[in-house]
Amino acid sequence: MRRRSSGSTDEDDTDAPIVADLLHTDNGEREQAVTSSKAVASRHSDTLDRRKAERSMQLTQLTDNAWTGEPETYGNTRPREHPLSNSFAMMDEQQDTREWRRSRIRSPWRGSILTLVVTSLSLVFLYTIIRSLITRQLDPKGCKMSYMSPMYAKLSGFDTEHTRFASKYSLYLYREEGVDEDTLVKGVPVLFITGNAGSYKQVRPLASEAARYYHDYVQQDSQASKAGIRNLDFFTADFNEDITAFHGQTLLDQAEYLNEAVAYILSLYHDPRRSRRDPGLPDPSSVILIGHSMGGIVARTMLIMPNYQANSINTIITMSAPHARPPVSFDADIVRTYQRINDHWRDAYSQRWANNNPLWHVTLISIAGGGLDTIVPSDYTSISSLVPETHGFTVYTSSIPNVWTGADHLSILWCDQLRKTIIRSLIEALDVRRPGQTKSRADRMKIFKRWYLSGMENVTEKTIAQKEPTTLLTLEDNSNSILSAGERLTIRAFGHSGKPKAYLLPIPPPGTPGGTNFNLLSDQKLDSIAGETKLQVLFCSVFPLQAGHSSTVFSLSMDLSGTTAGSSRLACKNAAPDMIPLPSSTRLSINAFDTTSPFSYLQYAVEDLIEYQFVALVDKSSSPEEGWAIAEFSNNVDSGLNVHVGLRRLLLMGLHVRMSAERPLVTEINVPALQSSLLTYKLTVGSQACGDEAELFTPLLRQHISEPYESKYFVNVKDANINFHGVAPFLPPPLQARTSNSVSLQLWSDPTCKSSIDISLQVDVFGSFGKLYMRYRTVIAAFPLLIVALVLRKQFMVHDRTGVFMTFMEALDLCLRFSVPVVLLALSTLAISIASAPDQATPTSEDLFNWRRNGTALALDFTKNDMILGFQDYFFWFLVPLFGIISIGICVLVNYAALAIIHILSSASSLLMTKSSWIRNDDRRRNTLPAFTAVSPRRRIITTTILLFMVSTLIPYQFAYMVACIVQIATCTRALRLANETRSSAQYDFYNYAHSILILMLWILPINMPVLVVWVHNLTVHWLTPFSSHHNVLSIMPYLILVETLTGGNMIPRISTRARYITSVLLFFLAMYAGIYGVTYAYRLHHFVNFVCAWLVGIHFSTSGVSLSGLTQMLKGEDGGSRVKKRP
Repeated sequence: MRRRSSGSTDEDDTDAPIVADLLHTDNGEREQAVTSSKAVASRHSDTLDRRKAERSMQLTQLTDNAWTGEPETYGNTRPREHPLSNSFAMMDEQQDTREWRRSRIRSPWRGSILTLVVTSLSLVFLYTIIRSLITRQLDPKGCKMSYMSPMYAKLSGFDTEHTRFASKYSLYLYREEGVDEDTLVKGVPVLFITGNAGSYKQVRPLASEAARYYHDYVQQDSQASKAGIRNLDFFTADFNEDITAFHGQTLLDQAEYLNEAVAYILSLYHDPRRSRRDPGLPDPSSVILIGHSMGGIVARTMLIMPNYQANSINTIITMSAPHARPPVSFDADIVRTYQRINDHWRDAYSQRWANNNPLWHVTLISIAGGGLDTIVPSDYTSISSLVPETHGFTVYTSSIPNVWTGADHLSILWCDQLRKTIIRSLIEALDVRRPGQTKSRADRMKIFKRWYLSGMENVTEKTIAQKEPTTLLTLEDNSNSILSAGERLTIRAFGHSGKPKAYLLPIPPPGTPGGTNFNLLSDQKLDSIAGETKLQVLFCSVFPLQAGHSSTVFSLSMDLSGTTAGSSRLACKNAAPDMIPLPSSTRLSINAFDTTSPFSYLQYAVEDLIEYQFVALVDKSSSPEEGWAIAEFSNNVDSGLNVHVGLRRLLLMGLHVRMSAERPLVTEINVPALQSSLLTYKLTVGSQACGDEAELFTPLLRQHISEPYESKYFVNVKDANINFHGVAPFLPPPLQARTSNSVSLQLWSDPTCKSSIDISLQVDVFGSFGKLYMRYRTVIAAFPLLIVALVLRKQFMVHDRTGVFMTFMEALDLCLRFSVPVVLLALSTLAISIASAPDQATPTSEDLFNWRRNGTALALDFTKNDMILGFQDYFFWFLVPLFGIISIGICVLVNYAALAIIHILSSASSLLMTKSSWIRNDDRRRNTLPAFTAVSPRRRIITTTILLFMVSTLIPYQFAYMVACIVQIATCTRALRLANETRSSAQYDFYNYAHSILILMLWILPINMPVLVVWVHNLTVHWLTPFSSHHNVLSIMPYLILVETLTGGNMIPRISTRARYITSVLLFFLAMYAGIYGVTYAYRLHHFVNFVCAWLVGIHFSTSGVSLSGLTQMLKGEDGGSRVKKRP
């Protein structure tokens, strides 16, 4: 490597003697020009600028013809080939052109037409995404406000004797005013865990509902008390609004604290002075956990901590918790903690025997808010890659019966419909007769599926087969109507016969090709016992009343025979427990969550009814009343419609389906191409003409996917926005293969209208842009760094060959002509090569959840979606150039913002340092030249050492990084002021170099800011314990040394040997890593750039060797700016 002084350029090394010859100076003057200081050398700046203008003209010609992107086109820069070998006449003739070209090259604001076009296109895309996000494909908000009267009792006994976090965190017991009269524990312990920056008071909606529901209803039911049901004691932890989403150590600290809190809570029930429980009941050994957002991750983390007490947690319910992956990957600890947690849960459920699974008794329910949650992508709430269906599932609030609405990140806590469902499901799952305070895991899962799922999923269990007949139905010939096989029953009003009446539908035998289902829909609530409802549905078989048998074995006898002897008796089971509520759909309906009485729906496969002969619909009204019911047996071939159309054809032509007038009550349309959560659709349902008879109900649409369990209902549907959380980017694969990844559309329509219905489905391209925001937010932190790295690479390549360090915008223009398109094309090709077509549905094996598979044999690759787009679908390859274009525009905006700030600061600095107007211009220039005044090397070394010492002990290196960014801004400000005052080419080159380093550092700053925010927050709560993972001085030392070097005005030397390729290779690999793994492992970008800075520091050191004296010279900033080497 040929060394040059760090402050010199190629012109400083080779051109000074030539300039002296051209000016006809004598030997003494030429020697003085070679050895003079900066101030003396500035007197030849006009001549140097003349030579620089010729070089700039050559560089501008390259800019105009640089479509090949090859730096070699700059040509040889030896003096004998330089344009200054021409006569002065030619220089004078072309002086105006050269001056214009020089100003064009040196202006950091100017960009080419190509850059302007790409930036404009980027802004259009950004506007489209933001506009689509806030105006298109929006789910309606239907959560009702909840009310409570909270009181909080601080448990001061949980002090430093129990936990080392007692001075930072606190534990509270919730009590409802007017319901709870004391602070004694007497029920089942529930611990609420708040989320990122959340308040412990967020427990109040759930805790209030639990207290009031138990006090008003459960306490009055003697059977509930005998079944082991008690009230819930809600505890909550005050984390002082800790920020857990950005910092892994904080998450671990909370998990450690809560395990100690669980042990303390359980000890309260053992203390007669603090407890008021029935002495005959076992002491609680387990606590129920409810976590919101990151609180759900803390709950799962508790089970992997060393201080976790075995079996102390058996039920976890989370709301809007990002289980699948961290919300952001800016902190190494949060990424590693996630990997550790998820690996533990996966390994546990991959054990061959249940005894080897420490989580066998744990149930995990993840509740997601859906598209209204703009804080955490609801795709991340999926636990299909962590937990088998026997132990947990993911469900969306829009699927939960009688909730039927989405919820944003905070409203999911206070949504009145949802909190009622959660509390009722928990209370039903209690059993204080067991030490775990809850029913068995299998029973808990049945309860949770019944409360949270719609009832139409394949995993839903019908209860009718598990019960004995409870009703004896006695009929006479004229009191019932037996329909013929396959005939549909339609009841348009109740009570027209003046007395109760039964309608019998014969059940067809199983074995019909395609299968047969029984479907019933009514606007009446089904009666489970003798009540005031109008309709009762029974599954009956002929009752053989033989001698010695009595009808008293039935709890209910329904005699419709009148005064005559009954002609037949049927033993029946009531179908009401299997009733599925559906949103009411009439001409007045607007949303599914409207406060109207829901429809009642029954759905059975004929195989579930094999032991019965009839379905009996009993009209219990004795006088005419309004109401309707439709019941039928339909073949699955007629009620199911599979549309095999490709996504490209769907995108271009849409989908059009006409449903026959002779259709069944419910029709299911399955389009396998509807899988990706990135695409949204517009659905249109045509109107139907019912003729003379009034329409019983308007079309009701349900869109649903099987895993996660997401359903959306559209009442009185005419137009519907179809968006869902199906196959999403960056999610790990599920533990078990899905039977179907696609969305199905289930449509209930009035079959009595005898009218066809037209359905059309179109891709909503504009609405789909908004879905990119939630799925690819962190791309903004990674892809722009790809662009910056390529721009820096081009700047260094040109600098090493010509000595000119071009502006950021000029280098960006060159990159747009070659480097950026090539890299984006390479990334697109890589995305296509690692992607595959959507997996086809595979039949589930007998080993449903891999219980028989050894843990080491688990072959799933949970990291296969970590790269680039996070997809295994090549259809979305175009997102790579799309994000590349958007990143270019963002880089331009950030660059202009930085330029504006630096120019403002530079102007303000010049204004402050300008002396009175009587000072001559020459004196003022000499007075303002030393912008990079040499500071004592001892002072700089001491300052850097103190800062590194503080990083190693007290402050995180992220704080030192922010300081380095501020110092770099100051360096750029001084460099710009000096360049504007001297009009020196060397100073312009240095400013461009310092500015580009600043841009690089600014794109790393967002990666470091979250941890810095956590550290500042801890200071505000007087928690001074240092972070154990952010005190590595090697993670910040190269940044600090490079910034300190630039504060002395030291220009990076040119490299004439092959070592210059190292800079190019490092920056190229930085760009490729940002594009491939920048989203998943963003924290590594800091360390990669740190390594690049270390290499740049090494280049600076090369001018003076690695000796201490050389380092001292460089820190003084004298070796490049005070001497110019004489050309041999």
